[in-house]
Amino acid sequence: MDQVEILHGREVRDPYRWLEDLDSAETQKWVADQNAVTEKWLAAIPERDAIRDRLTELWNFQRFGVPEKEAGRYFFLRNSGLENQSVLYWTDTPEGRPRVLLDPNSLSEDGTVALSVYSPSRDGRLLAYSISLAGSDWQEIRIREVDTSDELEDRLRWVKFSLISWTPDNAGFFYSRYDQPGPGDSFSGVNYFQKLFYHRIGTSQDEDVLIFGNAEEREWGFLGEVSEDGRYLVIHVRRGTLSRNSIYYLDLAGWDGTSGVTPVGLLEGFDASYDFVGNREAEFWFRTDRESPRGRLVGIDIRTPQPDCWREILPESEATLESVVRVGGGLVARYLEDAHSRLDHCDLQGGLISRIPLPDLGTVAAFSGKAADSECFYAFTSFTSPPTIYRYDAVSRRGEVFRRPRFPLNPADFRTEQVFFESGDGTRIPMFIVGRRDLDRGKSHPTILYGYGGFNISLTPTFSVPRMAWLEMGGLYAVANVRGGGEYGEQWHQDGICRRKQNGIDDFLAAAEWLTSRGYSSPNDLAIHGGSNGGMLVGACMAQRPDLFGAVVPAVGVMDLVRFHKFTIGWAWTSDYGSPEDPDDFEVLYRLSPCHNLHPGTAYPPTLIVTGDHDDRVVPSHSFKFAAALQHAQSGPAPSLIRVAVSAGHGAGKPTTKQIEEATDILAFLWAELRRESDGPGLI
Repeated sequence: MDQVEILHGREVRDPYRWLEDLDSAETQKWVADQNAVTEKWLAAIPERDAIRDRLTELWNFQRFGVPEKEAGRYFFLRNSGLENQSVLYWTDTPEGRPRVLLDPNSLSEDGTVALSVYSPSRDGRLLAYSISLAGSDWQEIRIREVDTSDELEDRLRWVKFSLISWTPDNAGFFYSRYDQPGPGDSFSGVNYFQKLFYHRIGTSQDEDVLIFGNAEEREWGFLGEVSEDGRYLVIHVRRGTLSRNSIYYLDLAGWDGTSGVTPVGLLEGFDASYDFVGNREAEFWFRTDRESPRGRLVGIDIRTPQPDCWREILPESEATLESVVRVGGGLVARYLEDAHSRLDHCDLQGGLISRIPLPDLGTVAAFSGKAADSECFYAFTSFTSPPTIYRYDAVSRRGEVFRRPRFPLNPADFRTEQVFFESGDGTRIPMFIVGRRDLDRGKSHPTILYGYGGFNISLTPTFSVPRMAWLEMGGLYAVANVRGGGEYGEQWHQDGICRRKQNGIDDFLAAAEWLTSRGYSSPNDLAIHGGSNGGMLVGACMAQRPDLFGAVVPAVGVMDLVRFHKFTIGWAWTSDYGSPEDPDDFEVLYRLSPCHNLHPGTAYPPTLIVTGDHDDRVVPSHSFKFAAALQHAQSGPAPSLIRVAVSAGHGAGKPTTKQIEEATDILAFLWAELRRESDGPGLI
């Protein structure tokens, strides 16, 4: 079944191409057989049941989302502990009795129907929300009345990568969708030609008004956002996952919502990133990296939008400006300093009013606020503390804890340190190392090194129940902030993508070597883990340096860099990977592709590949082909396993039960493999 192609003059073998046919009897039998082997192997680990029980205990604590305020009503998510999906509640006051608005757990028996996006109407009377099934990126938008929880008949399908933004008259909202896929294309078919629509409540989807689409630009995507004053629709035009975008707008004054309109181009050409923050009449405010790789805030009068007329509000600084929210009569700016958060409260001219205190080295994970309100809410988290919700009063300039979860473990029993090391080319790279406070860090311990390094995404301190279980067991956890992410702005991103993608891999390998040379771990004790682009990262590192690791866990990874662009939204990743259709890009991708760089006769480290059968972002054939290639190449005694979760996707919306099952198997696998030659502590 070997398949050979000549691509740009190179002979490329693809012996497992048949595994791309996800519905074939051969593929389904292969998956069933692989899962059976993996389950037998995992079932033999003595600590597996104890790990599952402890994870279940640790997961069982009440947690909250950041409240969103609309028309004096507060909407927020809450999970009692082991609910598969968080429940949406609302109250009339922050301290009022919560009322259930939407319980996704009632929509399916196995908890695989998830709430994706929700948006209350401006009068707080209606809720538009989207749901996804079995981890799919496809969503369906529905509407219900807030006071009664009664469902309206509206159903909007073929929605992906969309906002829901209401018009000020509460008559309808803007959303983004694709055309209905052809037969057999709904799962793995390529997604092109997204369009922006307006939906009026009570009408069928066929009557929705097309706001923006471009028949000449199949890669363009659209997000529509109505300004807080209701006057303008601001349209973010994306081209794949390119961090640079364009901005168009519509003046909604006098528009009746029944006819098509022509958007006005404001910032065209995809020359930089522009994030809409708000407006004051005709002046629009954007967080941008134009001529400022670490970001700044500018005001642009739409009547004179030329760059030399822009008003600079927050200039570029040494810290990376991530986002800005208008609150009351001022601004709250969220910065990154060496991959952890800082919050500044500023006036509308950019002057610093106060620095909002944060309790630790951590991350402001979510923020909600409006220009019309004096209060705002944000979530703060760290590696060892679950998200605590804070309320900040912009008038009194005081913050207070609004909701604090009660997690069974004490954060004071753990210690987070940040270190810096040099990559192969001398670049200074930050890394966090977390472990129990009583551990002797002068000796080797079972260690998980995690990385991502792509798409301008920053890895900052965040909370994870499985990570806490690992730390409690006596393991260390390290996060390397490699190039390709957004930790130090757009230049940091650019330095780790496309033909410079090897930089991020070199950074991650240097992180592993630093941990072993400093005695934190050893090659036998060190595991690497990453998901999606991070799955590609650890797969490439394993292929290049199999001697450096004691175990490898690539999750939902992009493992075939020759054909990634042929499935679902994969074409959009050429902004970070380069294009396999370009001869020069292809040569780089072929040298990096995990599927194409496993060599028979090599002893590879123990590997557990993780994916989901309903992943329609990074289709599971990436993992299937990598597993088959690894099993063929493996010459050593180490296991080469794949775990394919049923009714699971790329990760979003995964029910708690499935999260516990997956975390159990990953931790059991790592503990069994790393503990074989480790002298660290035993399972607690």
